[in-house]
Amino acid sequence: MVEQGQTSLAGQRLGAPETLGISTLEPGHKPPAMPPGRLMPLRVLLLDDSQQIFHISHRSSGRVLFEMVCLHLNLVEGDYFGLEFQSRHRRMVWLDLLKPIRKQITRPKHTVLRFVVKFFPPDQSLLLEDLSRYLFALQVRQDLASGRLTCSDASAALLVSHIIQSEIGDFEETQCRQHLLNTNYIPDQMALMDRIMEFHHKHIGQTPAESDHRLLEVACRLEMFGIRLHPAKDREGTKLSLAVAHAGVLVFQGHTRINNFNWSKIRKLSFKRRRFLIKLRADPSENVNQDTLEFLMASRDCCKMFWKICVEYHAFFRLFEEPRPKPKPVLFSRGSSFRFSGRTQKQVIDYVKENEFKKLPFDRKHSKVQYNSSLSPLRSAQVQVPNQAVRDGSFLVSSEDSAVLRPCGNSSPSTQRNGCSDQTYPIQEDSRSHAAKQPSVDRAEEVCASLTLVNGLAEDCRGATPSPLVSPMLNDTGAIRTDEEEDNRRKICPTDKAYFIAKELLSTERTFLKDLELITASFQEVLEKEECVPDTLKTLLSSTYEPLLSHHTHFLQELEERLSLWEGHCNMQVKGDFQHVGDLLLKTIQHLKPLSAQLQKSSECVYALERVCAVSRRLELVCREFEMQKVCYIPLNVFLLSPLHRLLHYRQILDRLCKHHPPTHTDYSHCRAALDDVCELEAVLHPGLVEIENYQKLLELQKDVIGAEHLATAGRQLIRLGCLSKLSGKGLQQRMFFLFSDVLMYSTRGITSTNQFTVHRQLLLRGMTIRESEDEWGVPHSFTLTVQQQSLVVAACSESEMEKWMEDLKMAVDMAEESNGSTSDLLTPSKDVKSSGASEGESEEDVCGSRTSLPRHGISSANTLHRGNTTAHVCWHRNTSVSMLDFSIATENKLSGNLLRKFKNSNGWQKLWVVFTNFTLFFYKTHEDEFPLASLPLLGYTITDAGESENIHKDHVFKLHFKSHVYYFRTESEYFFERWMTVIRSATVSASRTRYLNRTEPD
Repeated sequence: MVEQGQTSLAGQRLGAPETLGISTLEPGHKPPAMPPGRLMPLRVLLLDDSQQIFHISHRSSGRVLFEMVCLHLNLVEGDYFGLEFQSRHRRMVWLDLLKPIRKQITRPKHTVLRFVVKFFPPDQSLLLEDLSRYLFALQVRQDLASGRLTCSDASAALLVSHIIQSEIGDFEETQCRQHLLNTNYIPDQMALMDRIMEFHHKHIGQTPAESDHRLLEVACRLEMFGIRLHPAKDREGTKLSLAVAHAGVLVFQGHTRINNFNWSKIRKLSFKRRRFLIKLRADPSENVNQDTLEFLMASRDCCKMFWKICVEYHAFFRLFEEPRPKPKPVLFSRGSSFRFSGRTQKQVIDYVKENEFKKLPFDRKHSKVQYNSSLSPLRSAQVQVPNQAVRDGSFLVSSEDSAVLRPCGNSSPSTQRNGCSDQTYPIQEDSRSHAAKQPSVDRAEEVCASLTLVNGLAEDCRGATPSPLVSPMLNDTGAIRTDEEEDNRRKICPTDKAYFIAKELLSTERTFLKDLELITASFQEVLEKEECVPDTLKTLLSSTYEPLLSHHTHFLQELEERLSLWEGHCNMQVKGDFQHVGDLLLKTIQHLKPLSAQLQKSSECVYALERVCAVSRRLELVCREFEMQKVCYIPLNVFLLSPLHRLLHYRQILDRLCKHHPPTHTDYSHCRAALDDVCELEAVLHPGLVEIENYQKLLELQKDVIGAEHLATAGRQLIRLGCLSKLSGKGLQQRMFFLFSDVLMYSTRGITSTNQFTVHRQLLLRGMTIRESEDEWGVPHSFTLTVQQQSLVVAACSESEMEKWMEDLKMAVDMAEESNGSTSDLLTPSKDVKSSGASEGESEEDVCGSRTSLPRHGISSANTLHRGNTTAHVCWHRNTSVSMLDFSIATENKLSGNLLRKFKNSNGWQKLWVVFTNFTLFFYKTHEDEFPLASLPLLGYTITDAGESENIHKDHVFKLHFKSHVYYFRTESEYFFERWMTVIRSATVSASRTRYLNRTEPD
């Protein structure tokens, strides 16, 4: 029992008398005193299932009770939590902290309030206190048991294993089995008992605090983490559910998320009786000024309750400080006076960071492990809180262009109709700088600009569009190496440049072998289960890639042994036969010559797979589903072509070795002979490689584009794709342009679950003229395209982009003029979207008007499975372009190896295994991981040396930055510093034909 005036250690822990750490008042003010009056008991059910009775005045507001609960728990980060109770309508509602309790709870003696988590942050590392993580872990346990937190069997078993590790300690089979028989954590637990025990066995040595940390690390990645569904219907009467999260408003069908609306896209939230309205911001890339989405809920009370929750979530995660109350009207009160009451997430994080709190122990009711929680190794001081991106169903939303949103005090009042007030919540841009924004970022340009965290075990998002980018947090303490350890490790490495070239060969060979294993094991295993796959295709794939896998497995073993000897004898003065790799390369390339037939069949596999998919809808869906898996981090066809690409890498490695070794070196003759053999093989395979790479890119674009079928037609070449602004009567509007050798088409990105590009218009290149028109229209970097007496004015984002587009357009026009075949029927409009030709008027209004905010998911279709982080989508959000020459350069510039990564505002360096391919950095903890944990698309980024002003006193550090997003990376040597700079720079700057033809090979 906790009565008024009771004192405890909480006041001492929470700091000075001016502020208790849980008060939402300004610093220096005292929390509200309990008003006079008779005391009434209120029962509160805590997260550990214990009940406490608090005696408060019947005139007290909800805040008095809430602060008493937080003081009782000694909880500093109490702002993430709330009190809920069952109303007289038998609905769970949140206790309003500003209103008197007696006006909210009609029967206090018979009401039990539940102290639960109210705001779920995007990453558990934002919780800086062990007690907060423990309470969140208890909430996850409750949600699992109640079935609210739905997930796959693998994720459920892993979560339960962390819970029982916290409760009973290290694994002991008899004890674990008996505990699972006596305690039910999830529905149908018996079926997963063996799997739970298998996971539990791997957690030996984890303290309860560490188990809480791991539990939340997994739970945060689940689709349904922190989600409360509110039943609704769309305009067509389809049953849906609405939910709100840190990122915005979500739409579910069953337990599958089918759409989401980011705060940065929402202009106003309102409700009118039973109708919940979402008004989206006018997109400059669209021809519509307003887009209002409407949902019908069960009653006005349900609608208002959900509206209130949205207001609170938006304020907590997006505002800098608690919003001030609106001034009371003199005469009439219109609409609701409801507002968010409490500290925002930014205020909570800043407060905990700025104040050193004594780590006091707390009781773990369910835990049998005797452990002092105040000595947890997961100290709050060790947790870095950089800018992060969070799970977002739409690929990217501009983080710079969509600043923090806040309610406007002078917004237009809501209207009253028939005695029913209609409440609106206008959302405005905040003019403050991006640097001051809270770390919980839910904007999708941060998606591209931040590192992506892919869920390792939570496989629950398969039904929904997966987010390519989530959180940059890879804070596994075991993966962090101190600077002193790193420096000591580096001192024992060889210094010969040939060693680092050989090490690059080893690291890239490991990546290549994993790519081969994906085809021979994972993909073929999927095909074996399907009856729709012809035996000829299975035989072709196995006969092509299994011999190559066997050959490169043996080569990798020899290479690892050679490098191990080389490193082990790095301090010896006498050099042995193990300090070179030219002989190994010569032998492996000579053994590759008999396998040249398999290399040539790599292209045939791409053609054969596409032919079978064209006639088998089922196989097409199987391939799309496989591409959505985490192991398939790049398009499937790129994996099929990887043996051909590997020859290019061998040539580069050998060329650098030949330039490094003098002719008198013992390994020079081996390297020169191997280089000649590679060039001979490459000369035979190169013509087919150019053709198949173009075909593969056309197939990839076909999945991105709606409105033009049969892109991958014989004779068509991709030249450039990227963003330009189209000038119309409504101003400049962003469009995605695709330039081929016969036609130019442009499109815009929809807001469906797949976010594919819808073609608006096609322009035939034959007879087209291109001229600069900046002076004519007064638009910087603009040029005019004229064909068949119709003109199109477009503008690039910079002068260099304009020059690249004009150069490639002129080349494409020349190619179209020289072509003898007819090009007018090469692009066929799809049945879904009408695409007009150059002579027809552009019907963008019709295209945009037919757009629906909620895609229909009644029928399974291959078109609904689409990875949203393709090159075209990155170009769209980075406002840049990529040419086919860029793709060719990227094919040659692939790299793998270890890097140390640091965020802009963090101190520690984190060691990661990094693979660079397809203009993207993919991050792993080690090279043995099956799939990447994170990714960073580099288009639009700038790479520079870390200067003295960066205050980083380390060698071999380079900086990647895009607008306000900054990342630092360290390499182990000067050689790898130059190599990473070279390959990344090739991805961050789009190539022009002139630069490509005049470029020199890197040393």
